[in-house]
Amino acid sequence: MILERMEVSAFASNCYLLGCPETREGFVIDPGSEGASIIKRLQELELAVKFIINTHGHIDHVGANAELKKEFAVPLVGHEADKTLYRSPQATLALFMGQGKLAPVDQAVREGDVLTAGTLDLKVLETPGHTPGGISLALKDGGAIFTGDTLFAGSIGRTDLPGGSFSQLIESIKTKILVYPDDTKVFPGHGPSTTVGEEKRYNPFLTRI
Repeated sequence: MILERMEVSAFASNCYLLGCPETREGFVIDPGSEGASIIKRLQELELAVKFIINTHGHIDHVGANAELKKEFAVPLVGHEADKTLYRSPQATLALFMGQGKLAPVDQAVREGDVLTAGTLDLKVLETPGHTPGGISLALKDGGAIFTGDTLFAGSIGRTDLPGGSFSQLIESIKTKILVYPDDTKVFPGHGPSTTVGEEKRYNPFLTRI
């Protein structure tokens, strides 16, 4: 598997480039900013993008949607429940980045949907709490989950923004992420990677649930 993390935007968001080494087909997860740099790296990796995926609708994860959509002409994927964020610069925090209307998702996904690029399958997990339409993406054959702003190394996503819910976020983490084996790698929307086991043992928000 080809996997690269690019730290983009003023919020130091993680954009992931994920690809199949056999077919060179791949995904872009959370292109938050710096679209030209993301496109350049995809070209260097010789990856044919099949889907651009947003784990949620905040500006630091969707800011380069339009640039990548124009370049690759592939579906922008996200959850239906976050569609209102793309239409509201205030709610998605776009105004903080000097942006107005954003390129919205054009393919809605829900729990259990599978997105395929070459030999790679990403299963959609509905993990609301940070936003109403927050999703995580699990490699279907196991081994890794891309959690967006649901779960971080040693922390969790904030829930004080429009549509956020602490109880919902904890429930999402407990029922959708912590059920995976302890050695499952977790690739969050900000900061370093971790594992399910490490978060069970050391994350102060989770050790008592």
